[in-house]
Amino acid sequence: MAVIKVMDELLANKIAAGEVVERCASVVKELVENSIDAGSSEIKVLLQDSGTREIKVIDNGKGMDEDDAVLAFSRHATSKILNEDDLYRLSTLGFRGEALASIAAVSKVDLKTCAGDIGTHVIINGGKIVEVSKGDARRGTIISVSELFYNTPARLKHMKSLYTELASITDYMNKLALSHPDIRFALQNNDSIILRTDGSGNTLKVIQSIYGNDVTRKMVPVSAENDDYEITGYISLPEVHRSSRNNMVTIVNGRVVRNMEINRTINEAYHSYKPDNRYPITVLNITVDPSVIDVNIHPTKMDIKFSKMDTLLELVSQMVISKISNRELIPKVETREEVKEETEKPKYAQQFITLDSKESKIEEVELPEEQIVLNDEIVDLVSEDDEYKAEEKLMPEMYPTGLVHGTYIILENEKGMYLMDLHAAKERCNYERFKEAMGKPNIASTAMLFPVTIELSNDDYIILKEHLNLLTDLKFKVEEFGVNSIIVKEHPTWLPTNNLEDSIRTIIDVIIREKEFSIEKFNEKVATMMSCKHAIRANTHLTMEDMRDLVEDLRNCKNPFNCPHGRPTTIFYSNYDLEKLFKRSGFDTKK
Repeated sequence: MAVIKVMDELLANKIAAGEVVERCASVVKELVENSIDAGSSEIKVLLQDSGTREIKVIDNGKGMDEDDAVLAFSRHATSKILNEDDLYRLSTLGFRGEALASIAAVSKVDLKTCAGDIGTHVIINGGKIVEVSKGDARRGTIISVSELFYNTPARLKHMKSLYTELASITDYMNKLALSHPDIRFALQNNDSIILRTDGSGNTLKVIQSIYGNDVTRKMVPVSAENDDYEITGYISLPEVHRSSRNNMVTIVNGRVVRNMEINRTINEAYHSYKPDNRYPITVLNITVDPSVIDVNIHPTKMDIKFSKMDTLLELVSQMVISKISNRELIPKVETREEVKEETEKPKYAQQFITLDSKESKIEEVELPEEQIVLNDEIVDLVSEDDEYKAEEKLMPEMYPTGLVHGTYIILENEKGMYLMDLHAAKERCNYERFKEAMGKPNIASTAMLFPVTIELSNDDYIILKEHLNLLTDLKFKVEEFGVNSIIVKEHPTWLPTNNLEDSIRTIIDVIIREKEFSIEKFNEKVATMMSCKHAIRANTHLTMEDMRDLVEDLRNCKNPFNCPHGRPTTIFYSNYDLEKLFKRSGFDTKK
């Protein structure tokens, strides 16, 4: 008797759902993407209990007739592609024909749709069609998915908390809104509106509705193109960063994708402008011929392959560097006006989320109309071009007036007051000096009056011997000296003579600890570590002349705004903000 048998379609759909439908956010993603493909200009997502009880998507797309409404829930049924050639010219978000069948197999689905004068109503429970009847003649589609995973207890048991599920849905809806600013999106959980966009096509307005005014003011427009790719979007100034890469949004031909190489390239372009363990906020729209990419990698369609990745990464890197390297990047300390208690509360707040477990039924509600106004000041601040001519210094002239705790220099000019971190400023000056010296092929060396002997463990000694040429290229004269030891007889002239042995050990440690070795990373790490070791420490007394020299050295740096680790060297208080702090501007004060 045959052992191998063909599984029935319902079982196959449940198995497929394991890849397509991972959680509530997966359902939202597939349903909303279908609405986008249907040409909708307005899409509403209504949730009950973060989608665990019900997910309802309402759109005004082209809808379906009765035959298509029933066939849409069959596996591999799709209107997006007809033959193999279409697979390489994809212009839609969906194309596999698996999502609806997989969702229906593990939930209860209620579909109302209309493409003309007569609507269709389809009810499906656990993948089985229960009812097909005539429906309302409302153009578009309303699809409700309830009791997700009710017939797959193992999957239901591993659902996350309500807050986690809602956060995941919100995150993806934010990214969809950024990828399609021309569509009006609304996301509501129980009675709380979480996201609303106006569909005006202005990406900056979507950024404002997601991140707020403060972040929007610090977004920089970018654009670049080559023979294969065209990139537009926004990147944040280095002072705006987050703890995860999740806010680095990449959109390819309207599709939100994940690509670690692009994220890594963007993050490296910000190197030394921000802390290495923090990540910028970016929204990049990449337009490319569909034949150059492959989205048919995983059922979720989040991963993507590029056939000309090197040219794309180079274009992204140059674009980001050009935008942040020629700007004044001194963070401004702003004072906020006190909020009056009687101020009317907004009708909805993006971060206000209510998880109400009481029984309630979501009707086909009309969300309250509310204009999303983008402040003209924000438009001006974001759109203005702050780039400077190459011959001009990036940091303005400022004049030291004092020192606080031997750590911060107080400076001033006609614009206001500055505070400069001594250690961070000296680190930046050292870093650029060391980096430049290490990049020169003809570095001079000097003999040491007292050679330094370095003893290592046997495994460290083996690694050092493999890369001993690096020390030679830096103009160190090094010889083997007994068992697992070396002796250094000459060092490059740029190496500070104070704590000479400690500096040499630092460089050797970088050689030994570097896992994926490259000369660029080696030079970078050596320059960073050396700059920190030889920077001015806190509680150091400086004369006024010393402070002026340090300020001038910093102004001559390529990036005078951050230390090599990304911390700011200087912060700024405008005259206006100083007056506000002392209640001298715009306040009712009695003199």
